[in-house]
Amino acid sequence: MRNHQLRRRTGSVRTRWLSVTGFGVVVLAVGSLVLWHGQVGELFGLAADKEPVVSSVNAPAISEPPPTTAVPTPTKTPTRKPTRKPTKEPTKQPTKTSDKPSYDEESIDGLSPTLKSRLKKAMAAAKADGVTLRITSGRRSAAKQQRLLNEAIKKYGSYTAATRWVLPPKYSAHVHGKAVDIGPAAAMQWLNRNGYRYGICRRYDNEPWHFEALTTPGKKCPPREPYSRPVPD
Repeated sequence: MRNHQLRRRTGSVRTRWLSVTGFGVVVLAVGSLVLWHGQVGELFGLAADKEPVVSSVNAPAISEPPPTTAVPTPTKTPTRKPTRKPTKEPTKQPTKTSDKPSYDEESIDGLSPTLKSRLKKAMAAAKADGVTLRITSGRRSAAKQQRLLNEAIKKYGSYTAATRWVLPPKYSAHVHGKAVDIGPAAAMQWLNRNGYRYGICRRYDNEPWHFEALTTPGKKCPPREPYSRPVPD
């Protein structure tokens, strides 16, 4: 009985060992066959249809072209020409017309050379006769002459009436230094009688104080005018 059981166990062990061995042989054979097949395929180019494996790290997307770096074109900076600072022209100060001239109106200063020379001689002769010739108005500024004319227009009521006493600056002998007003009354009378000796004459009937150099010294004075009047251009 024991021998029979021992034989059964021994047979089953052998059977199991043979099964395992056979399975191992089969696996070994299949592996060898697969390995052999791969080597043969590589030899004859059977694996040429396989796609190469490419790394996708830092690779651009297939649907988009690789980015291109545009080289910036240098922009020219416009060169500025140095601008010259405008030179300021000196502002001309308006010339003010003053009533007061640089000379003394009550002296021979500012008179024409002819009238000045003749009047000096007349004044010396009058002084020798005990008479003092005083100049009350010699050369005048145009501004003062105009002011006197404006006052005369208000006084006499019209330009025509005023110019019989005061002429416009354009026509006035006082503005040009060619006339003098003399005072006091004794001096007027002396110069009216003796003025021709020095070439000085009374010019208007209505102005006994007004004298000008109207003749050659020693010659008779021309007839007097009734009053002053503007000389037409």
